[in-house]
Amino acid sequence: MTNDNVINSGGVLIVGAGLAGLFTALNIKGPVTILSAASLGSGASSTWAQGGIAAALGADDSPELHAQDTEIAGAGIVDPKIARLIASEAAARIDDLARLGVPFDRDASGGYVLGREAAHGRHRIVRVTGDRAGAEIMAALIKAVKNEPRIKIVEGYVAFELAIEDGRVAGVYAHRANDKAAPVFIRADATIFALGGVGGLFEVTTNPPQARGQGLGMAARAGATIADPEFVQFHPTAINIGRDPAPLATEALRGEGAILVNDRGERFMLAIHKDAELAPRDVVARGIFREIRKGRKTFLDARTAIGPRFAEKFPTVFDYCKSADIDPRTDLIPVAPAAHYHMGGIAVDEHARTSLKGLWAIGECASTGAHGANRLASNSLLEAIVFGARAAKDVAQIARHETNAARPVTNGTLPTAVAVKTLRHTMTMNVGLERDAEGLTEALATIAQLEKANAGDADMRNMTATALMIAGAALNRHESRGGHFRSDYPQTDAQGKRTFTTLAEVRKTAAEAVGATTPAKLQAVK
Repeated sequence: MTNDNVINSGGVLIVGAGLAGLFTALNIKGPVTILSAASLGSGASSTWAQGGIAAALGADDSPELHAQDTEIAGAGIVDPKIARLIASEAAARIDDLARLGVPFDRDASGGYVLGREAAHGRHRIVRVTGDRAGAEIMAALIKAVKNEPRIKIVEGYVAFELAIEDGRVAGVYAHRANDKAAPVFIRADATIFALGGVGGLFEVTTNPPQARGQGLGMAARAGATIADPEFVQFHPTAINIGRDPAPLATEALRGEGAILVNDRGERFMLAIHKDAELAPRDVVARGIFREIRKGRKTFLDARTAIGPRFAEKFPTVFDYCKSADIDPRTDLIPVAPAAHYHMGGIAVDEHARTSLKGLWAIGECASTGAHGANRLASNSLLEAIVFGARAAKDVAQIARHETNAARPVTNGTLPTAVAVKTLRHTMTMNVGLERDAEGLTEALATIAQLEKANAGDADMRNMTATALMIAGAALNRHESRGGHFRSDYPQTDAQGKRTFTTLAEVRKTAAEAVGATTPAKLQAVK
């Protein structure tokens, strides 16, 4: 690759421009380059976040209580050290955002207005205009980043492979979003992945199209340790109006008293969990899924709890509904579960360091141990800013590394729509809300065949690598816990443990499982 195809980041490269990436860039003192596949804000899940950020700011609350709720929601495998870390640093990071211009909702005395969401024992959700937290936070951060001369923004480029030189990550290879003919090498002393989650690997998702596990896949292909990939959280109440991505009906609606009913008018969650609609997300999502599987339609009923106040309190959801000729003040809102958040990801320590020297990971593509098997509502944005600040502090300690010229790379053609559609359907049918050995084995075989058929395309290989990690880890976990439910292993083990694995180990699992079932399919996995 010629020097014309090499971009020097100037020190730190952040791949991804959501909340985690932008907040981290603003906390780094030296030169930073942000690589964004689209224009700032347009492709980030953070922009769509509605609920807010969890922080123990109330007089009746404490970081200890917040951490306890986090551990309970995480179904026994939350790292308690990390839960307490993010809870204790939450107030300081909220203040950071406020100083950057985020217009959090305030009361008459200037204090934060605190809401409550499912599985929180206290009112501790800091919001912006009810349900506009993500959009307003991103707007403030984008403005701050654009006004900071030490931050360089490179838009319209997609990272597809890590560059490894002398045993450490030296940057990434990237191509233009719609043109792979001339890939570039972006050199960096420190590379920080802030690439979002995996929702786009499923047919129904609340995530933007770019969120297809690219960061996890790149790291896994480079040999990184991956943690808890089997744990995928499905949001219970995506608005079911046939759109991709599906718009979200925030959990805060149920926090305000909205209830779930089927087309018979039955409030079905009462028979499933003592907290009914405010049960942990995985319980609510499966409750809705089972109603749909029975051939029933499911709805969110906010007519009594919110009614005429809907447009004022939840303007984003109101606009989504009105665009589909639904008036949530008087009509039921059709809902269905959708892939929403990945608790797993690239394994990191308390400084956001991965197992690969020179690579850090933050936000949804990372797995800190804070979420366990089932993320507590509104902890995701909190984790992003807490670990963003920690990563920024940690990379300040790095020494400058000289690297050799990048090797030439080829990256094939853009993934075909048919291959992506097949992958998403396979993940939904066999690696979704309810799983079993037969379906997971079938998924592993199909994913491996897709990987082999698209071997010349690194973007597709990243997607299939992530899909293999999720399905393989799900096959290896012989229990049900949080976002992972096995119909053939419905019980939860007494001693829960996190998963730490590599792509090589998952490939071995896949080969053994598929080979034992259908020998002819074994070659696709090897």
